[in-house]
Amino acid sequence: MTADVTRTGNEPGTSADDPPTESERDTSSTTADPVGPTKVARDGAFWAWTVLGLLIVVGLAALTRYLEQNVPAWADGTAVEDIGAAIEYPVYAILLGLLGNVAVTLLGWRDRIAAAFRTEFFIKTGLVLLGASINLAVIASAAGPAIAQAILLISGVFLFTWWLAGRFGLDDKLRALLASAVSICGVSAAIAAAGAVRARREQLAYTASLVIVFALPSIFVLPWLADVFGLSDAVAGAWIGGNIDTTAAVTAAGALAGEEALQIASIVKVTQNALMGVVAVALTAYFTLRVERRPGAARPGLGELWTRFPKFVLGFIAASVIATWYLDAAGADGKATIAIVNDLRVWFLILAFVSIGLEVRVASLREAGWRPVAVFASATVFNLALALALASLLFRNFSV
Repeated sequence: MTADVTRTGNEPGTSADDPPTESERDTSSTTADPVGPTKVARDGAFWAWTVLGLLIVVGLAALTRYLEQNVPAWADGTAVEDIGAAIEYPVYAILLGLLGNVAVTLLGWRDRIAAAFRTEFFIKTGLVLLGASINLAVIASAAGPAIAQAILLISGVFLFTWWLAGRFGLDDKLRALLASAVSICGVSAAIAAAGAVRARREQLAYTASLVIVFALPSIFVLPWLADVFGLSDAVAGAWIGGNIDTTAAVTAAGALAGEEALQIASIVKVTQNALMGVVAVALTAYFTLRVERRPGAARPGLGELWTRFPKFVLGFIAASVIATWYLDAAGADGKATIAIVNDLRVWFLILAFVSIGLEVRVASLREAGWRPVAVFASATVFNLALALALASLLFRNFSV
């Protein structure tokens, strides 16, 4: 972080001495800072701590896989047999990540090994590999309702959050980050919005913390509610994909809801992610032309849209195209290869979920006050209701 940061009452943030989080490092070149971008010294000590962090992440991932494969057998014939069989890898990975977070924090290692928590890389790689398990015909058939839901949901939730944050007197830049995060795809959308509106690192770190804190319980609550409401797999998947703010949490909740629900949830979330570039460009134009009114500022164009576009979406579609063609060409023999890809996908998702648990930081939440939390919570409830209504309407007759 910077040595000194001037804040207003509407700009919550962490201490100036806090080391940068992953999201802050990733946006240091695009996020405004009164003093200048953060420089991370990558000397021998940095790499040594990063290697240690990777060993911790991989070790917790391996323990997750071990528990996933052995707990059902251990619980067989006991009073917790049903629970043991129902718990899947996202639960173990996140819980172990949270436990690891406590351990490395108490040891004073957390900030030193933070460079190893590559959540975005792990989840995007896992989602590209997930495309190999989804037949291209499913993507094509789900594209229409997914696009309709994404446009209506993003527009409704973004405008509601923007309006409510204004009523609570929040700074325009923080309003943009909160509205983008809750309406599109959490941290990734906040990163794109931060670059578009030149938000402070403190605002981005705070928004990212809110996203993670609200997404974690959603992983478990939404699949349970989908079962309570008796939702079909398609509706449940569309609801999960349209409501949970982070792609990683959507994948975890979809995995708990079932394979078919996971496929629809992923398609819906990828569709929303694809619109992130549109929102980022719109914010860039709005802040350039209306809020900041900088004379001579260049108008955003197609190049800016491409810069903001989440490229992993193209990888997801390409993997589906290649896998669909390969299975048609190889027949039954191709299923063994796809099974290997799916196993690799699970490993990357486990690494992502472990990293989510390790990344949770509550210090910034305590410092920010109650108003941004109230806005984010209210917007989440609004998103929950609107996403359920749209999913029930658009996916009620859909089958995988």
